[in-house]
Amino acid sequence: MLSCAGLGAVLPAAGGAGSTGQRRARGPGFTLIDVAAQAGLSHAINICGGIDTKRYLLEEFGCGAAFFDYDNDGWQDIFLVNATRLEGDPNGPEPSNFLFHNNRDGTFTDVTRKAGLVRSGWGQGVCIGDYDNDGFDDLFVTYWGQNVLYHNNGDGTFTDVTAKAGLLQTGARPRWNIGCCFVDYDRDGNLDLFISDYVNFDFQVSPLPGANRLCTFYGVPVGCGPQGWAGGTNILYHNRGDGTFEDVSERSGVTTPRGPDDPVTVSDNWIPVGSYGMGTVAADFDNDGWPDIYVSNDEAPSLLYHNNHDGTFTEMGVAAGCAVSENGSTQGGMGVAVGDYDCDGWLDILKPNFSDETVNLYHNNGNGTFYDAVFRAGLAASTRSIGWGPGLVDFDNDGWKDIFISTGHVYPEIAARRLHITYAEPKILYRNLGNGRFEDVSAQAGPGVTQPKVSRGCAFGDFDNDGDVDVVVNNMNEAPSLLRNDCETKNNWLKVKCIGTKSNRSAIGARVRVVTGQHAQIEEVMSGSSYVSQNDFRLHFGLGQAARVDRLEVRWPLGLVERYSNLEVNQLVVVEEGSGIERRRLRNS
Repeated sequence: MLSCAGLGAVLPAAGGAGSTGQRRARGPGFTLIDVAAQAGLSHAINICGGIDTKRYLLEEFGCGAAFFDYDNDGWQDIFLVNATRLEGDPNGPEPSNFLFHNNRDGTFTDVTRKAGLVRSGWGQGVCIGDYDNDGFDDLFVTYWGQNVLYHNNGDGTFTDVTAKAGLLQTGARPRWNIGCCFVDYDRDGNLDLFISDYVNFDFQVSPLPGANRLCTFYGVPVGCGPQGWAGGTNILYHNRGDGTFEDVSERSGVTTPRGPDDPVTVSDNWIPVGSYGMGTVAADFDNDGWPDIYVSNDEAPSLLYHNNHDGTFTEMGVAAGCAVSENGSTQGGMGVAVGDYDCDGWLDILKPNFSDETVNLYHNNGNGTFYDAVFRAGLAASTRSIGWGPGLVDFDNDGWKDIFISTGHVYPEIAARRLHITYAEPKILYRNLGNGRFEDVSAQAGPGVTQPKVSRGCAFGDFDNDGDVDVVVNNMNEAPSLLRNDCETKNNWLKVKCIGTKSNRSAIGARVRVVTGQHAQIEEVMSGSSYVSQNDFRLHFGLGQAARVDRLEVRWPLGLVERYSNLEVNQLVVVEEGSGIERRRLRNS
């Protein structure tokens, strides 16, 4: 495996990390290779509705993925959410989620049954967080139907504690929960739980493909929606600190906008009511030390819940400029990625959308507002594909975040049609030029990017501990992709693992700032991201040609700020709140 720490260099035209000038167009400096088969993931088929046709909206969405170190051995394991089919599986048992243990040699072992995680149903998303602060990250999975909270027992097994934790949902019909994230919104040291609700879907009243104009696509009869369905109502659970949660959705303000209790029959006379929530993430967008929540909405304005510091939120997506397109139109938002792409010290938002719609790159203005920089950044050509799992990730370790988006259409019926779009699609990859603009390097980034797939959720993390960021992708009705990053640049890097003590143990909400010379980068520990997926909690910083890290600053969720200086590069630094740092070189670097 190639590491960004030690192979032949191609330097930017205007210098290494910290350059703000236009850089010469060149190859991406890295290649993404799908090694899922060699890694032992081939049998983890994601089952989600029909293969050649999908009659209902529920069949189209696919599932999330997670990188997380469930056994604390320093290596990222993989969790893959699974769904099901309407008619079941006549050839075997019902589909189940998958947990794969990292064998530390580039391969994984399926430990799903041993871990107690076998479960069937219409799975959707996943988020990770140590809700009881016992030192082992727990697992939450969203469903159309009943969500599940799995407690990590610390011995390689998990226990379903949904009922014990007070997270059972009641009602006459199933709720369609999609995105989730753990967040300590009131800064009491315990992780709370936010869930985005999609639409009030009901098989009993859903028209079949071709029933009206909302059930056709370029003249092809397809599954209906989301237009015509009433939107859902988002949920916030407060962690009581004793292993249980209470629903505080109403008093916290996250029920804005509110969806009606009953489904609305799909018809041409559709007015969006409710949230239509999909991907969600919590982060401090206004640098006030309190986590806000962003929700990517489908065919409705996206949401930004501003934290009021008193247990309540104010929804301000439209007013803040991060809810609709550059020209004010609503879009079919899927996932969401958060990161400081221009290294100005403020977190920006990347949101892919439906086909024939531009992506959104909401640049943070530093005053509580955003503007859509999609045209200025050179991203407006990305309109053909449906974008699902986005990432703002530094693949070449040059100190500037690149853009990755997993893609794939929702209508298998178009596969045989000669349209300008296809069902299976190549992924999208843009390299950051360091001046606010990006160049499309998708065709040069390797077969892991160019091979067409019907992809959904993806997670980003260094599964082989070689110092560069890899990707795991959940593909619909086939095996996942594990995209190993073979990096050819001679750039340095730093990884930072934060461990909370007074703050939540997972350190979700911790802000890390790394300075090399005149170049400064920020990262935040986040639960949930991309499309209903979970990234590696270890924060990754490309350092370019910098030989040392001049300053490392950690702002913990409860407010403590700790600073360190003159650190070696190409290592994992473990920082424990209030106790200093422990330097650990990655095991095979």
